[in-house]
Amino acid sequence: YRETITKKARADYRHKKQSGGAGQFGEVHLIVEPYAEGMPDPTSFTFNGQEFKMNIKSREEVSLEWGGKLVFLNSVVGGAIDARFMPAILKGIMDCMEHGPLTGSYARDVRVIVYDGKMHPVDSNELSFMLAARRAFSDAFKQAGPKILEPIYDLEVYVPADYMGDVMSDLQGRRALIMGMDSEAGYQKLSAKIPLKELANYSISLSSLTGGRASFTTKFASYELVPTDIQSKLIAEHEAELAKEAE
Repeated sequence: YRETITKKARADYRHKKQSGGAGQFGEVHLIVEPYAEGMPDPTSFTFNGQEFKMNIKSREEVSLEWGGKLVFLNSVVGGAIDARFMPAILKGIMDCMEHGPLTGSYARDVRVIVYDGKMHPVDSNELSFMLAARRAFSDAFKQAGPKILEPIYDLEVYVPADYMGDVMSDLQGRRALIMGMDSEAGYQKLSAKIPLKELANYSISLSSLTGGRASFTTKFASYELVPTDIQSKLIAEHEAELAKEAE
């Protein structure tokens, strides 16, 4: 599974820790929003009904190892956060992208705009800003309509016409979307899109339905939002696992 967001949200967090000698201080204000390939960078944002102009100082587009992208924009003005702390802020965000808040799955397709913050002449360091960014990003992500994505596969089934009804009925019970049917070499070719989870034991089921006379091929297609009831179930399962680990 993967996680993503569906709307814009804003959050800020101040990390402050005082101990003997130098302490820790870092404050990060940021915006998260869904990202789609080719989206233009924003020129302004609205907060509490007021529009703020945005001056992009730097832009980093990260192609994530697990698919999708993270776009990181530095729009801090007036030296509120020194540019040398931006890599630490990005690292804090990347840490969160590796463990989404819903199920702990990888997150993808998010744009983050860091637009303000504060630093201390003595106590600010990379660790402080990394921790502040982690918390600010996590808070914003949870407010941004987070959703779970599941892998969808293209499925082609080659089946004798006599068994077509049973095969279609079985696929519909597996949340498959039938895309089309065609005749090919004496068989019916049925094309569909199906969640990877629903392909579990499909080979056995298809063989049982057709007496071993059907075959199929699959190919990864995309990630799509899971239905609401399944999302609720996945979140509950993840929370139960966390509770068990905490015992």
